[in-house]
Amino acid sequence: MKDDLDRIYEDSETFRDHLATVDKAGKRIWIYPKKPSGRFYNYRNIVSWVLLALLFAMPFIKVNGEPLMLFNVLEGKFVLFGIIFTAQDMHLFALAMVTLMVFIVLFTVVFGRIFCGWVCPQTIFMEMVFRKIEYWIEGDANQQRKLDKAPWTTDKIIKKTSKHALFFAISVIISNLFLSYIIGVEEVQKIISEPVSEHLGGFAGMVIFSGLFYGVFAFMREQVCTTICPYGRMQGVLLVPDSIVVHYDFVRGEPRGKIKKSNPVATIGSEVKLAAANGGGVVSETESPLKIQGDCIDCKLCVQVCPTGIDIRNGTQLECVNCTACIDACDEVMDKVSRPRGLIRYDSYSGIKAGKRKIFNTRVIAYTVVLVVLIVLQAFLFGTRSDVETLILKIPGQLYQKVDETYLRNIYNWEVINKTANDISGIEFRLIDVEGSRIELIGASENLVSPKQGIAKGVMIIDLPREVMTATKKRLTIEVWSGGKMIDKTTTNFLGPIK
Repeated sequence: MKDDLDRIYEDSETFRDHLATVDKAGKRIWIYPKKPSGRFYNYRNIVSWVLLALLFAMPFIKVNGEPLMLFNVLEGKFVLFGIIFTAQDMHLFALAMVTLMVFIVLFTVVFGRIFCGWVCPQTIFMEMVFRKIEYWIEGDANQQRKLDKAPWTTDKIIKKTSKHALFFAISVIISNLFLSYIIGVEEVQKIISEPVSEHLGGFAGMVIFSGLFYGVFAFMREQVCTTICPYGRMQGVLLVPDSIVVHYDFVRGEPRGKIKKSNPVATIGSEVKLAAANGGGVVSETESPLKIQGDCIDCKLCVQVCPTGIDIRNGTQLECVNCTACIDACDEVMDKVSRPRGLIRYDSYSGIKAGKRKIFNTRVIAYTVVLVVLIVLQAFLFGTRSDVETLILKIPGQLYQKVDETYLRNIYNWEVINKTANDISGIEFRLIDVEGSRIELIGASENLVSPKQGIAKGVMIIDLPREVMTATKKRLTIEVWSGGKMIDKTTTNFLGPIK
């Protein structure tokens, strides 16, 4: 019996030939999800409001005078947790992105697309902000359908206008928030408060992003998750039978059917036990005169609450964002028909089929090892990263010069890269471990300053006594000092005559 149900489940694959939101003619089917409720929806509300609070607060949080996070691609300035990343730190930023991707891969292999349903800003804003406004103004799913089909009356005009006015107003707020992560909250405040003529580019960007966000949340909606976002397609490659996702228990639920008074207890569970009609004794399948029926009563509430319009009973699908709305709907129905919850639940295909879960398989272990190695490497590079980076390079094409019978000279270009949010003044260069050496900066002021998040550069002359040149090339170590404190150390080569 269990093998038959498994075969029926696997053979029902016609749903994969089309999208739930597109009809045979290629026209979009507008989704009217029923307003969800239940324990998971309550948990999602808490998580969403916490994440929204963090999202709106982070641009205003400063660490050492810098925003907590800034991704200014226009100026090439990136700030993570108050740490400034310059062009010289792009290897750290690239490694952080690789680490993030491996984490996403590992997380998806184990827990599927749970990020999309619980953490993704698109889902949070759509389901917890815009959708709630829609329910408040237009009502639940059936009321929304009736309103859309109804003629344009005063009531409909008021509801539609007020809804879209609120949608656009919130889109403007989201646009300002988005720009705050790119150009900084201070620049956004200037665009808002100062004349438009002084910030034409910034104002144009604000209008464009406001329109984009409005279009996404008012019209595109679930299409972003099902057809635009690449994560949904990546999920299809990464998921394995042991991945924990929102699953329908086809062993317990099939074959589905309506509850009939003439057959009140003809159900099967994971052990395929049938209740006899005359008093509730347990009998075998062959002895039972009753038609076998699973716990699914085919109410279709799991479909009605789905924000992407799929039927979770068809199995894992690309469009499923693991939002758990179907779990809450099914649990409520199971309570009403006096059957155990969990017909739809977080589980794996293997867990439903075999009755046990196996999270740590070979793939998960391999990804975990790679992730740990990347995190350790990232931590090491962060720990050894300096706020100042000095480059001293010999001028190309020039050999050594004879100053006199005692000294040889090399000429260098130097740069002091300041990654901090403050100017570094009083910079000095000190050559160590070479007695009698001389350093001279050409054209530099007495108070040498490297500007904040900038570069100080110039030309340097180094003279060495002839007797220290035991080979044609000598490795030099140069310290960089400021305010009586060594801020960096670097090395360079000094060329001399052939021995």
